Amino acid sequence: MPTADPAYAWTLYRDTQQRIVDLMDDDAWDTRLPACPLWSVRDVVAHLAAVAEDWVSGTLTVPPTDAETAAQIARFEGHDTADVLAAWDSAAGQLQRLAADGTAPPLGDIVVHEHDIRGALGVPGARTDAAVWQVSDQLLDMLRTPVPVRVTVEDGEYRAGPRTGDEITLRTTRFEALRWRSGRRSHAQLAAMDWSADPGPVLEHLYLFGPAQADLVE
Repeated sequence: MPTADPAYAWTLYRDTQQRIVDLMDDDAWDTRLPACPLWSVRDVVAHLAAVAEDWVSGTLTVPPTDAETAAQIARFEGHDTADVLAAWDSAAGQLQRLAADGTAPPLGDIVVHEHDIRGALGVPGARTDAAVWQVSDQLLDMLRTPVPVRVTVEDGEYRAGPRTGDEITLRTTRFEALRWRSGRRSHAQLAAMDWSADPGPVLEHLYLFGPAQADLVE
């Protein structure tokens, strides 16, 4: 699998964007998202469009706060769906220009939200796409735990925590790693994963956001 240099990350971003756009029929927009209970599909797409705009402008370089996310969604209030998609398409084109200059697009955000949308619409897919590979790779590389942990996925393994001590092993998949690292699994689901030993010491260190308040089955 190629390293996610900015130009390659852009192709993954573009392909993910197109898959999301292809899901957007008239019935999709008002659907609520179990993974983001306060949001509709329209809200997520508005957020993605605003993230792209803010990335291009340089006003966003880290994940937005809740207040910033709310403002991003509000930016498109009163706009019809065609306007939202057009704004996103325009900003995505500028992301391509930035990628050519060495700045990678916000790939993690769009990949996580693609599967939020797919879950809401009941149309799973693209779970083994290269974009899932790249984002899960980044998320697993960032994993930090207080005890030694080895995470095995389809094509490799990752280690986290100190070099000494009893190691806990987790067998999972890249798609599942994408979901639990981004807070799309409940505490009970995290505890029920395929652990070699009691995962209690590491559960609170597995996710960047979350965890989900209720089980999310996809």
